[in-house]
Amino acid sequence: MTDSPSPIMEIFKDPAQAARYSEGPIKFVPGFSDIHRMVGVLINERASKNARILVHGAGGGLELEAFALANPSWTFLGVDPAKPMLDAAGKRLGPLMERIQLHHGYIYDAPEGPFNAATSLLTLHFLDADEYKKTVKEIVRRLNPGAPFIAVHSSFPESGHDREVCLSRYSAFASASGVDPEMADRARNAVSSELPRIGPEQNVALLQSAGLKNVESFYSGFAWHGWVGYA
Repeated sequence: MTDSPSPIMEIFKDPAQAARYSEGPIKFVPGFSDIHRMVGVLINERASKNARILVHGAGGGLELEAFALANPSWTFLGVDPAKPMLDAAGKRLGPLMERIQLHHGYIYDAPEGPFNAATSLLTLHFLDADEYKKTVKEIVRRLNPGAPFIAVHSSFPESGHDREVCLSRYSAFASASGVDPEMADRARNAVSSELPRIGPEQNVALLQSAGLKNVESFYSGFAWHGWVGYA
């Protein structure tokens, strides 16, 4: 989900689309389940056994489910502006909701914390550079000193041949994962035309300018990248 309107985000306002959301990431994002495990490892390097985790863009509940099942002493705040997606998360999480608070809104009006770690998975790519930086600042402001923030999202080269190669691989991976080729091409065209053009290097610069220290890459899969930094 996002803290700024975007045409591609309209699908998340549709309850039927929200109910099917969980079918998408595993077909579009290389190593999707492994990403959750990697993020868990990064959080556990710094967080205590009874950590409180901020999950930005929590609609659908996929990462909340993975983190909660793997770490039975953690508690969570999930933030998302799309009510249908939060409804889908609540249904998916079931009894795990005893340890989870869901906030319908944006990071700007979310509880202050402080939190022992934060994540933003498959979310920040919807924001332009200015909103991206503001959003990450708000997340970092809610973290304990030294706490990790982990972001994973798509990031294509901003122009030229490398961008076209990356977009082609994005749609080819989806097709190889069972997505109808026409649908994969439509997804490629949508992300190319509607998502802000923020390349991998600019992502690192934005994370640093938002207040994160020691930012490093920990994941890369075609168009998808993951970074960790510390408050």
